[in-house]
Formats: sequence, C-alpha cells, structure tokens
Amino acid sequence: MSDEKILILDFGSQVTQLIARRVRESGVYCEILPFNADPKRIEAFGAKGIILSGGPASVADEGSPRAPDYVFTSGLPVFGICYGQMAMCVQLGGEAKGAEIREFGRAHVDVVADCTLFEGAWSVGAREQVWMSHGDHISAPPPGFRTVAVSEGAPYALIADDTRKYYGAMFHPEVVHTPHGAQLLRNFTHKVCGLSGNWTMAGFRQMEIAKIRAQVGTGRVICGLSGGVDSSVAAALIHEAIGDQLTCIFVDHGLLRAGEAEEVVKVFRDQFNIKLIHRDASDLFLGELAGVTDPEQKRKIIGKLFIDVFDEESQKLGGAEFLAQGTLYPDVIESVSAIGGPSVTIKSHHNVGGLPAYMKLKLVEPLRELFKDEVRNLGRELGLPESIVGRHPFPGPGLAIRILGAVSRESVAILQKADAIYLEEIRAAGLYDAIWQAFAVLLPVKSVGVMGDGRTYDQVCALRAVTSTDGMTADVYPYDVAFLTRVAGRIVNEVRGINRVTYDITSKPPGTIEWE
Repeated sequence: MSDEKILILDFGSQVTQLIARRVRESGVYCEILPFNADPKRIEAFGAKGIILSGGPASVADEGSPRAPDYVFTSGLPVFGICYGQMAMCVQLGGEAKGAEIREFGRAHVDVVADCTLFEGAWSVGAREQVWMSHGDHISAPPPGFRTVAVSEGAPYALIADDTRKYYGAMFHPEVVHTPHGAQLLRNFTHKVCGLSGNWTMAGFRQMEIAKIRAQVGTGRVICGLSGGVDSSVAAALIHEAIGDQLTCIFVDHGLLRAGEAEEVVKVFRDQFNIKLIHRDASDLFLGELAGVTDPEQKRKIIGKLFIDVFDEESQKLGGAEFLAQGTLYPDVIESVSAIGGPSVTIKSHHNVGGLPAYMKLKLVEPLRELFKDEVRNLGRELGLPESIVGRHPFPGPGLAIRILGAVSRESVAILQKADAIYLEEIRAAGLYDAIWQAFAVLLPVKSVGVMGDGRTYDQVCALRAVTSTDGMTADVYPYDVAFLTRVAGRIVNEVRGINRVTYDITSKPPGTIEWE
C-alpha cells in the first residue's frame, strides 16, 4: 500500500473500525489486527506507529488482554485508547482500577497542559466535549508520563510520554461525539509519527490493477454482479485490469427496486462493454419464497438459490478459475474476533452464505482493504455513474426482507411502486445525499380506510430514513410534515393495495454495520 502505515491492535471495541476510518481519512493507510495476532505478523506489517483500541474487558481481571511485548520494544509511537490506554499503563508499570465515577456517553475534559496531539484542536485551559465509555480508570500513570487532560471520573483522561512518544486517552477520539477527535488522531499520525498522508485512491487503483493482473495471469474470472456498490466497483476495477477475461453473472431474483435490473444491464453491458450474463430467475426465487414469513429463512432460501443459479450459469461458461467478490474490509475484520479468535462467517449478503467447496474457484477480492466510503470514491475514480456509487445500502435479500410477511409478485410490485415514489420525492427535495439510507417497508397488516365514496381494506406502508456518518450508529432523519404529507398522499393515490402510510422514527443502536 505504502511505506507509511499505522497498525491498530483490536481489543474488541465495537468502534475499532472507526479508528481506521479516521486514520485513512487523513491520507494514512492502516489495518486492524487482533491484539493476539502472531507477533511476527505484527512486526512484518511494517507500521510507523501503533494504536491500541478500546475493549469490553476490565484490565484488573485475571487473564484480561494485554498488548504484545513488541509494541513497547519496537521503539514505535503508541496511542492507547480507553482499554488500550489502561493496558499500556499497567504493562509499563502504572496502575488501573475500578472507577468510583463511571463515565458512559458524552462527557467533558479539562485541558491542563499542552501536548503535540492538541495542535489545531485543543488549547490549555479549555473544556472539551468527548465520548467516554469506561468503568475503570488509571489510578497511577507509569513512570515518564505526564497528565495533559482530566475529567470528573478520570484524573488521567489523557496522558503523554513525549520522550517515548506514548500517549493514552480514556475517551474515544474516533467517534463523532468527540468533535475534535479526528484532529487528535491526525496529529498522532502526522505530527508524532511523522507521516505525510500520501495514500490516495488513484494510487490504490493503479496498485490493485497490477495485483489483479499478477494474480489472474491469463486465467478467466467470473463475478456475481448484484448492481450494488461493492460488486459494481469490483467488476469495473477487474475489467480495467484484465478486460474480456472477466464475465459478470447478474442473477436477477426479482426482488430489486424498480428499474434497477435494467440499469445494471445498461451500465455494464452498454457503457462499460463488460461481458454480462443476465439470468432472470424471478420465477424460481418467488416460487421458493411463497408463504415464507421468517426473514432469516428468506435469507437462507435466497442465498442457496443464488448459489445454485450462479453455479449453473458458470458451468455453461466452462474453464473459469477465479471468482470475484465485493468483500470489504469490515467483512474481513468481522470474520476475526479479537477476543475469541477466528470466526467461520463472513457477512452473508456479500458471499451469499459461502460457496460450496466443489466449485474450486480461487477468490479475487480487490476491495478487501477498503471501507464503504472508500469503495464509493474508487467507483467515482473508475467512472461509474453516481446512481450506482452513491446508492444507499441495499442488502442482498432485497425487498424480500422489506416485505414483512409472505412474498409474492403482487407484494413485490406494490412495494416497488411505493419505494420508487418515496425515493423520487427524496431526490426531488435534494435530500438523497443527506440521508444514509431510506426505504419503504410493506407491513403484514391491513387497515380500514375511506377513499372517495368507498371503503377500503388495504395494506400499510412504513417509511424509514436514517442519517449516519459511519454506518455504525444512526439517527432518524427529521423530515418536515409537508414532505411526509406529500409522499404519503402520492403513495396512497398512486399505489393500489396501500391505503395508509406511517413513518418509522426509531434510531439505530451502536455496534452493527448494516441497517436493513
């Protein structure tokens, strides 16, 4: 990637990925490894600095996680965050214990001394908002450390050893609830570690093209194209690398949003001139889903059928050696638990539940080092239309899990129409890019209503819209009443089968990636 790299050691925090996102946003490449990764692997990564993440454990518990010895013998700058701060503290001769005042959520720290991390962000004497999440705190810092910020529940909220370039924060600078946190992290990477921030998407594009060519050689690659951001960008990048050696298979399960199947064919077959097989398997999928109401069972049915149809089409091609997947870096991270060790599962909406061993295809995963926002930027770099790269997240099962009941052609058609009206109004109001994800849901209930001179008994549609900066937490989008009235009126008037519209105002809890 670059010789300017930061390594993040994960102690199990639900927001460790956000540290990586903030570091990369400053132009510095970084990766996440479990705290218990092989020390040789940690050393071989060649980092210029190390960040220790937070985690759920108490540092006082017997057998609680510790940083590898290499972290403190390497001579590299180290930044410990929350649990990472306390682990660093006890390993270097300090003490930590349960706090009398626990701090969870928004808190404030008082800046009591100057520090390299504060340049352009904090000043001595200021009171700054941060995000805390701790039940323990440092009771005695290690030798060589000085206190630079304090809070009500943490007398050593931020400590610094300028000689060894070791820093520890009890709060989380990576979350948006710490307003100047990104600048603190940037100061660590740029001021403390001395990095220039030279990692760019244009550079990644050229490097990944060379890697794809070296891996594939003269072999043939097949790609399961869904029309979503991830598979679309992966296909465009691989096609730029190897041209007609790539064939995309678009399995149309009939559960896409209105017009999306046609757009996929137009963009990839007509605009990019990529070999594309469009298999309309909607009858098969809808037939197997008939009468099924449990969302997880729907997922399993769709996943199995996708594999079956994909395999059938790939067999017709013959001779393919590689399978391209739109695996992203969060999928890679989630497949390894920092505390419990490797997991056998990667998110099912990327690899549709895992390919059977008999397919014997080697994987090409050109996006596995990128986050979602970075994938979007790469798509723009490759010339993909904004209608694809800027598209809201849309999980693989599609409308099947947004029909909260049995799936049929009729229910799909009703939801497609309602959803299309909703998104059309969002775009017309200039709100699409301000919303992280918006969609309509067909509820498994019917409502009595009066339309004109007649009584109706039709279905209820729910609308959802959330905002998010990181995909980890989300808040409801605050539509005004006039907008909701206009959308509801159009849906009830234009979509036969719906006579009532409601708006879901719940927010997304932290700790999950995909909102469905």
